[in-house]
This record gives sequence, C-alpha cells and structure tokens, in this order.
Amino acid sequence: MRIQYLGTGAAEGIPAAFCNCSFCRKARSEGEVRTRAQILLDGELSIDFPPDAFFHAVKFGADLSAIRYLLVTHAHMDHFYAHDFVLRGYKYARDMTAPSLTVYGNAETHEVFRESTVREMKEDVEAGIRFVEVSPFEEISFGDWRVWTLRARHSSRDPLLFLIERGGKRVLHLCDTGALTQESEAYLAELGGPPYKLVTLDCTFLYGKTEPSSRHMGLDENARTLEKLARIGLVNGRTKKVITHFSHNASPSRELLSQAEREYGVIAAYDGMQLEI
Repeated sequence: MRIQYLGTGAAEGIPAAFCNCSFCRKARSEGEVRTRAQILLDGELSIDFPPDAFFHAVKFGADLSAIRYLLVTHAHMDHFYAHDFVLRGYKYARDMTAPSLTVYGNAETHEVFRESTVREMKEDVEAGIRFVEVSPFEEISFGDWRVWTLRARHSSRDPLLFLIERGGKRVLHLCDTGALTQESEAYLAELGGPPYKLVTLDCTFLYGKTEPSSRHMGLDENARTLEKLARIGLVNGRTKKVITHFSHNASPSRELLSQAEREYGVIAAYDGMQLEI
C-alpha cells in the first residue's frame, strides 16, 4: 500500500494566512509550507479533501480525478472543502481517470456538501458523485477496501476516525482528534489484530501539553495512545508511527520535528511525503 501525505498542516496552514508571528514570518521567508491535511492511499482513496487539494495536484502530481473513494473525518472547512466538487465534470473536467466518486461522511458533512454545491452543481456533475452517510462504529466496504469508523474527540457532530484495510494490511487514522475515547478504544480491542502497519497521529500541539478535554493531540498524548494500542496488541515495533496536522502555534521547525522523531520514535510527516507498507 502506498500512502502519500499531501498536506500536513492544521486549519490555518503554515505559514498561517493572516499571521505575522515570528515562526510564520520565518516560514514565509524560507518557503517552509504546510498545507491543510489530506492523505492519499494507493492513488484512489483520499482521507479528507481540503481547500488545498488543487495545490496538491499541481505540486505533487496527485490525480484528483483518480480518487474513487473519499473518507471525510468531519465537516470543518480545512478537512472538507465541498465547493470544489461542482467542478468534477462538465466542461471543467475531461478525460477523468475515474468517472465516479463516492464520498463517505457523517450527516453534518452531507449537509455541508449540499449547502456548498446547491448554487452551482450541474446535473451531469452531480450524477458522478454519490454521498453515503456513515456514523461512528460502522463497517463499510467498497472495491477491495474495508473500513471501520470510530468516534473522534473533536468539536463537531459525530466526528470520525478510520481503521482502513486492504490486502490484509491495516492502517489507523487518528487525525483531528484528542485522546481516543473509551468507546473507540474498546471497539478497536474488540476488532482485534493483525497489528497495524501504520498509525497516523494528530500532533497539532507537538510539545505543548495536552489536556484531557483537548480536541487535538500532542506528543504526550501520542505516546499514551500508542502505549494503549500496544497493550492490546495492535501496535508493535514494526508499526510505522507518523505524526502530522501541525499548528503554527507549536513552531514545528525542522529541528524540533527531528528532535521529536528521535525522542518518540515517530516519523514527522511533511507535505508530499510517501511511504510504502
């Protein structure tokens, strides 16, 4: 399985659009850019679709028309920029790799999709897009993929996390969430192994302290989460652990991220990074 981290920044991106803090000024001057979060699996399954998806196509050669399946964690703009889908067809898009797209998201995400596209969506474009509503703790299948949904700890209605399987390999997506809820942890324990090949972890706060009620994680909560998963046999020494979704407020410089990699045994994602599992 090929995983590409197209965007690794939090909602405001890096450098943040309206920010002139010392970190953002330095990032701007050095060309250190982190776009909003999007992950592409085997070129056909996307987790989230941010406003920067167009840039991801231009910068990294991602074929957005090849995305057959889209898993949406929640309805916040930085993870689901639905306006772009009015352009998926008609005279705006010819010779698409995959003629149809299925979007999986919660009811709130579906509402945002309708609200964002109602004024400009053309019938022949709409015919190629199917929206399937899902809730936490469901199993869904499409193509040769299996996905289990979990409940995230975040400030939106029924936010989702995903356990994804293809060809017997499982990857766990824990992005835009605080600590695993007890019900999500119990659900993973009930599903059991095999051990995950990769875990993606929200690391918005980086070295900042994480409170129990936080809707994001930092390295401290990342470590606790990995320990819990290891205790129930779902993470081992061969599991790749990737941190992403960095905020400018955490000052995620190359030096600080290299330090985190050494201290916590993780891989700090950067825009365009590819992994094979």
